[in-house]
Amino acid sequence: MSVTELLSTLAGSLGDDRVLDLERARARYPAETAFSSARFAGALRPRSVEELAACVAAARRLATPLYTISTGNNWGYGAATPARDGCVLLDLGGLARIRALDERSGVVILEPGVTQAQLHAFLSDGGHPFLVPTTGAGPNCSIVGNAIERGYGITPWADHFHAVTGIEVMLADGSVYRSPLAAMGADKVAPLFKWGIGPHLDGIFTQSAFGIVTAMSIALARRPESVQCFLFSLRDEALLAPAVDATRDILASLPGLVGGINLMNRHRVLAMSAPYPGDRLGPDGLIPQEVLESMGRSLQIFPWTGFGTLYGTQRTARAARAEIRKRLRGIASRLLFISPERAVLLARLVGRLPGPLNARLGPAVATLAKSLELVAGKPNQTALPLAYWRSGQPHDPEALNPARDGCGLAWFAPLVPIDGAAVRDYVAFTAETMRRHRLEPLITLTSVNERCFDSTVPLLFDPRDPAEVERARTAHRQLLDEALARGLAPYRVGTDAMDWLQKKAPEHWEFVRLIKTALDPHGILSPGRYGV
Repeated sequence: MSVTELLSTLAGSLGDDRVLDLERARARYPAETAFSSARFAGALRPRSVEELAACVAAARRLATPLYTISTGNNWGYGAATPARDGCVLLDLGGLARIRALDERSGVVILEPGVTQAQLHAFLSDGGHPFLVPTTGAGPNCSIVGNAIERGYGITPWADHFHAVTGIEVMLADGSVYRSPLAAMGADKVAPLFKWGIGPHLDGIFTQSAFGIVTAMSIALARRPESVQCFLFSLRDEALLAPAVDATRDILASLPGLVGGINLMNRHRVLAMSAPYPGDRLGPDGLIPQEVLESMGRSLQIFPWTGFGTLYGTQRTARAARAEIRKRLRGIASRLLFISPERAVLLARLVGRLPGPLNARLGPAVATLAKSLELVAGKPNQTALPLAYWRSGQPHDPEALNPARDGCGLAWFAPLVPIDGAAVRDYVAFTAETMRRHRLEPLITLTSVNERCFDSTVPLLFDPRDPAEVERARTAHRQLLDEALARGLAPYRVGTDAMDWLQKKAPEHWEFVRLIKTALDPHGILSPGRYGV
């Protein structure tokens, strides 16, 4: 293997500015926000499928492994950090064409470098009535990359891979796989029907290292007549279980109208709305309960907050609001329905209040207004400050980059049944494990369908402190183990937990190995990523 030879070979075809040696690659791709120790050996930045093919051919000939990233902004799950040492980063951010949009069906064909912000600008400038499948990761993150990881959001089609109708993939030998209807030349229906014909193979290229996705067709949700969110509070921890069961009933009774529902504990909402109280910590280095309660009272944040989305016509929205009120009666306090436009107006009104009132209410109302922009399909950075809450690292609020800015962040993201008793047990063991390792338990549960939550729990730590890094690493493994012992599993893991994953279902990963060996016999594509 010769990294130097690979880089020099490709410098002529890509150009020196897009072939980065180790020093320049490290400057461009800062260390990940989590605790992975793997290191890359350089970077390649092709701008077309043809240039990508040249990179793959050279890597195959020189037996040099490549590690593919879309934009490298996969905060807390790996970002631009490979799963194994010695790989050359293959940055697909330059493959950023929006190849086509079908105005009738709303299906768009994107390359992997297309970001949420880019798609939003394209739709807005063209007057196209569709929503961007936004996430909290920020406007500079890849839409294709999120779908490849089977990510989700809270807009009408929460499961982002479910909205994928076809893919184009470059294999390790340079050949190209296309979804079967497209490969047959059935161009009129290929983007409209996800399942194609014959064995459904598209899914094997998600959460895997079997090939490099070069394009993806995605069905976008049409912008509805009415976009609203509903907010509610739970005055007591004991109300969490009935609120979870009510959430399941709402989702089951209003399919297609409710995009998704979040339940966030007070810790999590405070991390989005108030500065970290570093001068009020207890002897264990954590925020004492009385301080949490005091902060909650000041900002009117109860033990749990619910946040849901509602899409439809004005008439269906009215009917849905009545149904939601009925399901939450006797459980929720302060149930409020609000549109993005009214949230912006409210933020302006609060901004005119006297100093103390504005200081107390302003941050929470501003966060609400930005959150509603997200559910209306406008990407923004409203969720990204969470990564900075514990670290206190200086940053440019207009261009957040947790990896560049030295934040410590890793995600525990288990699937949890939408069942009151199961959620109560999950929250208890997660909070206890986090506190045992001196980590603040910031817990969110987000519905991915009417049966299942994905919970996202950020582990925030100081990456400059080896003791904190080790505590976070140990806590992360214990959370994974304790969840699995209770029948729960992560929906995805970061590059640092690939080895944990492979030990838990050896027969499954042996089958993965067989496919990987057939498609990539020399192991040049993202070694160690979701595979043996």
